[in-house]
Amino acid sequence: MEKCYHIHTYGCQMNVHESEKLAGVLNKLGYTETPDEKQASVIVFNTCCIRESAEQHVYGNIGALKQHKKQNPELIIAVCGCMSQQKATADNIKAKYPFVNIVFGTHNIHMFEEYLKEAEKEKHVFALWEKEQEIVENTSVYRTSDNNAWVNITYGCNNFCTYCIVPFVRGRERSRKAADIINEVKGLIGKYKTITLLGQNVNSYGKDFGDGTDFAGLLEDLAKLEGDFRIKFLTSHPKDLSQKVINVIAKNNKMSKTIHLPVQSGSNKILKLMNRSYTREHYISLIDSIKKAMPDAVITTDIIVGFPGETDSDFEETMDLLRYCNFAGIFAFMYSKRRGTPAEIMDGQVSIETKRKRVNAALDLQRKISAEVMQSFLGKTLEVLTEMFNGKVVGRTEFGKLVDLDKEAEQGSFYEVEITKILSKKFAGKILNKRVL
Repeated sequence: MEKCYHIHTYGCQMNVHESEKLAGVLNKLGYTETPDEKQASVIVFNTCCIRESAEQHVYGNIGALKQHKKQNPELIIAVCGCMSQQKATADNIKAKYPFVNIVFGTHNIHMFEEYLKEAEKEKHVFALWEKEQEIVENTSVYRTSDNNAWVNITYGCNNFCTYCIVPFVRGRERSRKAADIINEVKGLIGKYKTITLLGQNVNSYGKDFGDGTDFAGLLEDLAKLEGDFRIKFLTSHPKDLSQKVINVIAKNNKMSKTIHLPVQSGSNKILKLMNRSYTREHYISLIDSIKKAMPDAVITTDIIVGFPGETDSDFEETMDLLRYCNFAGIFAFMYSKRRGTPAEIMDGQVSIETKRKRVNAALDLQRKISAEVMQSFLGKTLEVLTEMFNGKVVGRTEFGKLVDLDKEAEQGSFYEVEITKILSKKFAGKILNKRVL
């Protein structure tokens, strides 16, 4: 009988890529991916703990398998990721869901193969490492993100934003050696058109080496590689984004000109309470520098509303910043308490009603701004990567918008396209020529 697996992935792109690594192990051991968890002999929950709602969703889905496990005692259920890296949470899973076979955290994901073999021998595995270890290279990866390949450049985070649990569950910042990153990217060229570099804060890449290695230098080295591909990265922290990095992006045609730069708040008071280590003025100066170097850059951001102590005046400063920066899009979140973070016990907790009102106001404003930004592309020439969508080949801009094309195009190729029409949430465009980066 064929052995199948199903992975539930929650949270950020880092988790998506780590699920690809888990899948790589399962494929190597002879398992086959299935979209139907009822057909799976291994079910993995790769969890997130950024917001309480994500945790409750995981608990609900694990609990729903109790009867299925009773009827299929050989089924292996594993829980890993940020949520289970927290000892109290892992202990809770162990106590309340004894039918879970494997529980492990973020520091020992590379041990999954060993844990799975133990579980196959009907042994339960509860393995939490308290501290991060050396970076493990050459792990198996089963890539599932279409034309995009994720590549880790850093692990962990040193920033300790007061609302964020990530430094506590992912450990201190560690950079991969540039040679290892470059070799991985070389192996992906020709197979994937987009290479997305991953880190909790990519802009601080190399600081832990203490030898002058930096993110700008890594980007320059990658942009020099031969091949037809585009380089993206996630996520940037404004305190570490340098003019040198901006210049490297501006001058290299392999570098995506779409930049995601989370601001979180437009109020200096709230930024200080968040421990973001920059001011509103510094952030705006970065936006101005990006637009000066790349007038057609597409900039997106994250904001958190209802952080403890946020007044109507503080929130209005965030709204003013949205108006000034003219973002193409935003991700807006209501502040959510995270156990063990400084913000959890701060004075001035904001009511859920006020949070909802503010997040809706921010999203309403951004919808108007985004519509205006969409209109600004009319008549411009954009680079698109073609893909199959609803049975036909369409283009997709580097900032994610679909483009209906005026004639047939080769799937999985870059084209220069003139935008001829704005169609609600997508474009129509005229192909000018095929492009090789």
